[in-house]
Amino acid sequence: MAVDLAGFITYLKEHAVEHAFHVHDERHFIETYSLRQSWEIDLHPEAACDGPLDLNLAFDVEPRVVLGLEDRIYQTGDPLPEETGEFRIPLLFNWALPPLKSSPDLLVLATDLAGIGGPDLPIEVSAVDAFGAVADGAEHRLLVTGRVEVSLVDVMAGREKMCDILDRCLDVSEFLLGQAEDRWGTIDTWES
Repeated sequence: MAVDLAGFITYLKEHAVEHAFHVHDERHFIETYSLRQSWEIDLHPEAACDGPLDLNLAFDVEPRVVLGLEDRIYQTGDPLPEETGEFRIPLLFNWALPPLKSSPDLLVLATDLAGIGGPDLPIEVSAVDAFGAVADGAEHRLLVTGRVEVSLVDVMAGREKMCDILDRCLDVSEFLLGQAEDRWGTIDTWES
């Protein structure tokens, strides 16, 4: 295979450690009928070793994109075709906090996080209120997701460095930690 995806995931984990994250788990899934692959990496900033924040990286690889890149390489004989935007795969960053005692203003939070993530790390913010039992109060859950596109051509050439993205992820993580403790109040019983 021309694109070393497993090597990129290994590099990404090692690089995340260099940017003050702890890696706790990795999962690799392969669908046998479609050859679709996905990796999930569970990590968190060093400051949140005992909770309450977790970060999950999800890298979902569409086999047609990888096979299309390999076909292009074999047809043209060019080991590194020009990036046309068709050989890109999404990398998702999903932050998780325990249930919050009070729900944040989502518009203000989205604006704050847009300033931290910048144009390189667009971030979506949403919230869910869930009721376990009617007598229990609502649990306020915050959902924060960042999404970047990874160029397989850059992965193949070793040019996909991810430094700026990982720095921004750390900034987002630290911001969420501070807000959860100071303003929203996380529930004391955190289970990771």
